[in-house]
Amino acid sequence: MADKRSVARSEEFSAAEIGALAHLYRGEVYRSTVWRTRLDTTTNWSVVTLGVALSITFSSPGASPLPLILVGVLILLFLSLEARRYRYFNVWRARARWIETHFYVPMLRDGDLHTEEDWQRVLAEDYRTPQYHVSYMTAVARRIRSNYLWILLIQALAYVGKLMVHPGAVSGWDEFVSRADVGPVPGEVMLLAGLVYIAIWGGLAAWVTIEDQRRGRRRGQGSSMG
Repeated sequence: MADKRSVARSEEFSAAEIGALAHLYRGEVYRSTVWRTRLDTTTNWSVVTLGVALSITFSSPGASPLPLILVGVLILLFLSLEARRYRYFNVWRARARWIETHFYVPMLRDGDLHTEEDWQRVLAEDYRTPQYHVSYMTAVARRIRSNYLWILLIQALAYVGKLMVHPGAVSGWDEFVSRADVGPVPGEVMLLAGLVYIAIWGGLAAWVTIEDQRRGRRRGQGSSMG
């Protein structure tokens, strides 16, 4: 019985400790907000560059669809930058969420200062030895699922639409394929590369959805952050 009382007392905080935790929480929320803004910046860059490519490609019936292909390289660059920023954002977001779940929720639910056991140790270890909570591939896939899949959809539809309507309405499959030619590269290769490009992005979005469901179940057991 004495051991149980000592454990309960160890999970309660003094007024000074609660104040320190409140300031710590505010700091984590602020840092996550700053990095969330940086994520929006790279997404905006992708949208703007795609808009420029659309303007050039559809400026005249004789304009080449090549800008819509080349803009994909820039979008991949912005995606790589955004994934890196997302990994930093996820650190601050996970810490703030951890404090909310294991400190504020029990306090509000139970009406006292008794919180869940051992959550402080997990948070302390994360501060002592900081590390990313998600892999780089997971970060890439999450950004694809959230934003870049829609950018890809617009890019793909615009490219197909360009081939179908310029310089005139396409009359058949052979003409459609021939319009996709880029210099010495035949249209079949370009279209196949486009399908692979779309399949990879869509596959990553589906994969990370399944992985996040698994991570959600692990978080529900209170065993990990992020």
